Amino acid sequence: MSPVIAVLRRELRSYFVTPVAYVFLVMFLVLSAILTFFVGDFYERGQADLQPFFAMQPWLYLILVPAVTMRMWAEEANAGTLELLLTLPVTLAQAMAGKFLAAWLFVGLGLALTFPLWITVNYLGPADNGVIVAGYLGSWLMAGSFIAIGACMSALTRSQVVAFILTALACTLFVLIGMPQIVDLFRGPVMGKLVKGVAHLSMLRHFEAISRGVLDVRDLLYFVLTTFGWLLAGVLLLDLKRTR
Repeated sequence: MSPVIAVLRRELRSYFVTPVAYVFLVMFLVLSAILTFFVGDFYERGQADLQPFFAMQPWLYLILVPAVTMRMWAEEANAGTLELLLTLPVTLAQAMAGKFLAAWLFVGLGLALTFPLWITVNYLGPADNGVIVAGYLGSWLMAGSFIAIGACMSALTRSQVVAFILTALACTLFVLIGMPQIVDLFRGPVMGKLVKGVAHLSMLRHFEAISRGVLDVRDLLYFVLTTFGWLLAGVLLLDLKRTR
């Protein structure tokens, strides 16, 4: 069995042997429904689409993804099992990949369980299912980037609470820098150009493009590179800890 698959199975099992997985899934589904139908004005819009659902996804992930990733490495370090894991025939990159894939699949499960919303939209009227599929893809890719940030922050500290806070702050920053209100706030001859350049790093901008059904290679590549970059940073932090 591949070391990555072994770590993945170990992590997935650890989610479901505690109430954490079930609490997460229930919260994700309940909050998704509430935010879509009540906060997102689903019925008032009079359109058969899931744009209100996807518009709330970044803000939902800001709370739930750090809760999933905070224990990823911090718990290993705090419980003293990190040293044991590093003595096994598995590289840091393989361990990171296994833990990341487990968390990504877990969040993907929660996303897949929202299919009743998709059915509801098609029941209410003719929906553009191609756009909805693109939205789900973009949401899962964005979740992967958030999880990668969480994995890196969890590798940075032994405290799960600190890992949660750092992940939430970093993810919030990557969302806010693309909001028009933030860009307009720093509008100016010098700062304006700088802020507009930084705004292109916003996950919100790239996700919104995909959720509208526009599958641009640049947006897809952004999420792939962002995820890979944060995972690589996490591996380097763990390697630094090991050498110390």
